[in-house]
Amino acid sequence: MVHRLWTIDREFMSNTGKLYLVPTPIGNLEDMTFRAIRILKEADLILAEDTRTSAPMLKHFDIQNKVFAHHQHNEHQSSNEIIKFLLMGQNIALISDAGTPAISDPGFYLVREALKFNIAVECLPGATAFVPALVNSGFPTDKFCFEGFLPLKKGRQTRYKFLATEERTIILYESPHRLLKTLDEMATFFGADRQLSVSRELTKMFEETVRGTVTEVKTYFETHPLKGEFVMCVAGAAPVEGDKKKRKYADEEEED
Repeated sequence: MVHRLWTIDREFMSNTGKLYLVPTPIGNLEDMTFRAIRILKEADLILAEDTRTSAPMLKHFDIQNKVFAHHQHNEHQSSNEIIKFLLMGQNIALISDAGTPAISDPGFYLVREALKFNIAVECLPGATAFVPALVNSGFPTDKFCFEGFLPLKKGRQTRYKFLATEERTIILYESPHRLLKTLDEMATFFGADRQLSVSRELTKMFEETVRGTVTEVKTYFETHPLKGEFVMCVAGAAPVEGDKKKRKYADEEEED
């Protein structure tokens, strides 16, 4: 049974607009969906993480709607105004610089605020960087742990220590100027022999995936270009002996 903290007034809902979260290509414009183009053309206004970054993509698909900035620096303030527009019946589409909004990008706060006011929210399926990187890695995909960007300073080591025993595939985002340092940190906390798959420039002309131990991957990138955004898939930790026995016992119970 689903318990709700509020009841939805259907008549009120019909008078409000809808918030659309619209994924955009992470590199290859051919990955844009027909539905995404239609929603962006039909929306009363578009919210973009960086209007300058989104402008070429919108122009390419002949999308001429008004575009306003909605990013991490103004998200709380602008969300209040956006909610007002939605309550007035405006349909609004949110896009990020690339990929799916709210996945390591602005969007979560606005979605939460819209739901507080019973405003309909719809997220279209589409591009996101970690899915192809995970599938390409060759690591288990049935269970995985998405971490996005690790904290830059405070809490970073604590997070590494926590993840060191994580048995699911771990997915991280990293910028090019921090990649080598992050690989050094992984060698320290995960071990130099932990298996790793690093993808960069996904869907673009110079797309590349490098697989191997932490040491092998670091050696490779020390002599190759550090360009584009990186998605790092880390093999899960091997379960300790006690956990293996507990899992075997649990599996046998389920079969019974």
